[in-house]
Amino acid sequence: APWCLMMSLTPSRGCLLDLPWEDILVPHILCHLPLQQLLSLQRVSKSFQSLIQLYLANMRCFDSSQIGPTIPRAAFVNLLKDNEVLQQLALQNCSDWLTDRELLPVIGQNHHLHQIQLKGCVQLSRHALVAISLSCPNLRQLSLAHCEWVDSLSLRSLADHCKALEAVDLTACRQLKDEAICYLVQKCSRLKSLSLAVNANVGDVAVEEIAKCCPELEHLDLTGCLRVKNDSIRVLAEYCPKLRSLKVKHCHNVAESSLSILRSRGVELDVEPPLQRALVLLQDVVGFAPFINLQI
Repeated sequence: APWCLMMSLTPSRGCLLDLPWEDILVPHILCHLPLQQLLSLQRVSKSFQSLIQLYLANMRCFDSSQIGPTIPRAAFVNLLKDNEVLQQLALQNCSDWLTDRELLPVIGQNHHLHQIQLKGCVQLSRHALVAISLSCPNLRQLSLAHCEWVDSLSLRSLADHCKALEAVDLTACRQLKDEAICYLVQKCSRLKSLSLAVNANVGDVAVEEIAKCCPELEHLDLTGCLRVKNDSIRVLAEYCPKLRSLKVKHCHNVAESSLSILRSRGVELDVEPPLQRALVLLQDVVGFAPFINLQI
């Protein structure tokens, strides 16, 4: 329907393009169209091409998923070459084409970014994270999940320059150890959400420091952190009164003796109580657990 509307209002009728571009078309009409359609509109006429270029230069949010994961490198660079007002940049799973060469110019000219999503962008390097830390002082949300190029030195740079961070996803950033995580949370005490999942190098030292430095913490993902034990979970319960969810699946050294403290406070856990697990197993094996009515 939006496409039909745009195509019916061609330049020859003197309707759409006669409206104020910056006051009406860009903020109130074009913003409601999918990015893929906007790019197609550039082929309608030179006037439409100029209009879309104006829109791209003033775009506050860019999400690569609206176009597809296989954007040509040159196309990506061209789309954002004039934009200096981006606030949100989502480039998740662009591993086939995104490198430092494409990303760094965009980061360098956009100092208002407060959300960056780079999940699965495996061809980047630590220089990308350093560039983010130096160019984006107001950054609040950052996803680096499955970016194994993230190292302790680049994370220290992030911690030193982006102290307003509220949510960081470091899932499967396997170079990081306790020391790097401790430095991050000491500098970024406003963190509300942190994922350290799938990192066997993270242990009690990091979790205890998170607890003591981040009183606003609401969500913590420790899935698969094999070195995390009961003691640090108890510290987490003591120092983080606002904690709402904790993931500790596959943390084999974390037991109900520490989780029960959080469970009694209504914290959402991804591990069921032992009795509940037993009932589920019983149902799977003999099929009569649904008839057992127990208060857990």
